[in-house]
Amino acid sequence: MEEFSRIQRLPPYVFAVVGELKMKLRRQNIDVVDFSMGNPDLPTPPHIVDKLVEASRKPVTHRYSLSKGIPNLRKAVCARYKNLYDVDLDQETEAIVTMGSKEGLAHLCLAMLQPGDVVLAPDPTYPIHKYAPIIAGADVRSVPIGPGRDFFEDLTEAMRHAWPRPKLLFLSYPHNPTTEVVDLDFFQKIVDFAKENDLWVIHDLAYADLVFDDYKAPSFLQATGAKDVGVEFYTLSKSYSMPGWRVGFCMGNQRLIHALTRIKSYLDYGIFQPVQIAATVALQGSDECVHEICDIYKERRDKLIEGLNRIGWETKAPKATMFVWARIPEPFRKMGSVEFSKLLLSEAHVAVSPGLGFGSCGDEYVRFALIENDHRTRQAISNIRKLLSGAPE
Repeated sequence: MEEFSRIQRLPPYVFAVVGELKMKLRRQNIDVVDFSMGNPDLPTPPHIVDKLVEASRKPVTHRYSLSKGIPNLRKAVCARYKNLYDVDLDQETEAIVTMGSKEGLAHLCLAMLQPGDVVLAPDPTYPIHKYAPIIAGADVRSVPIGPGRDFFEDLTEAMRHAWPRPKLLFLSYPHNPTTEVVDLDFFQKIVDFAKENDLWVIHDLAYADLVFDDYKAPSFLQATGAKDVGVEFYTLSKSYSMPGWRVGFCMGNQRLIHALTRIKSYLDYGIFQPVQIAATVALQGSDECVHEICDIYKERRDKLIEGLNRIGWETKAPKATMFVWARIPEPFRKMGSVEFSKLLLSEAHVAVSPGLGFGSCGDEYVRFALIENDHRTRQAISNIRKLLSGAPE
């Protein structure tokens, strides 16, 4: 049967290879230590859950909500941006609530792009940054990122060789999967570049609050003129350990916010209102719970990094995100990330994400998500050590 045209543009999901093998092992009652998916395992803070329960008991909250989000939630996220970044946002024209960042990113691309448009996206990158434009009918040109590369040199090169002229640039720092971080000067150069090249910018700030070792992630909107050229997405999924709640935000340029608001008004009635009320309480409350969540990820990072380096898998500690981006040990590097991930699963019973799933430039790496406790991490390190000790010469 012939596949639908948009589905034809989506390649087979690389991560499914690991997922299927993982399920096969579990059906054999084999214990798998699973670092493969960035799915936070920490519970949502109790005061947020309590507010959800309270609001859910009120029948008035069961009706259709607002597609753009309730006013108090938009006001709360704008206040957070003012407090953390000294960024002024108009809750009516410069902020909208989305069903997590993925939904917002995809629908904004659908509103902005048409077949033939060209979008620039990092390689490697989180898949939606590449496939939201593809689903919208656009073409994507890659900008390689990683150690030893000059991003602006690669960006200039990509602009020079792309035809027609690119319309949109995707960015996401702190970065998933590479965990790279940037400073505010980087975003200022991005804004200046975008203005010079008539380029829109979408920045995904999903890991704003998961930062370590005194690093503080800047907002793209802090750069002078940022609202002239783009928007930023923020989400409660990681910061407040609320992944299943699907609460995100898009903020910045009024034209882009209007476009997203308009298209969403045809597609949905917004998030269940008690969820939005609980999210408002999260944003208005103390950041103590956010810091506690971050501290747990830091402890897990330190345990994993120490263990990997102790057994000879040299890996740098990330300054942000809930991931470790580890270059495949040299004896196994020629296998590529998919085959090495399968080997880790089969022989060490440890699941990771193959770097190829994030783009061709990630094929020498695998990604660990920091979602296992200390005991499980020690078990994984022990299993991996046995695998590495039998590495080919």
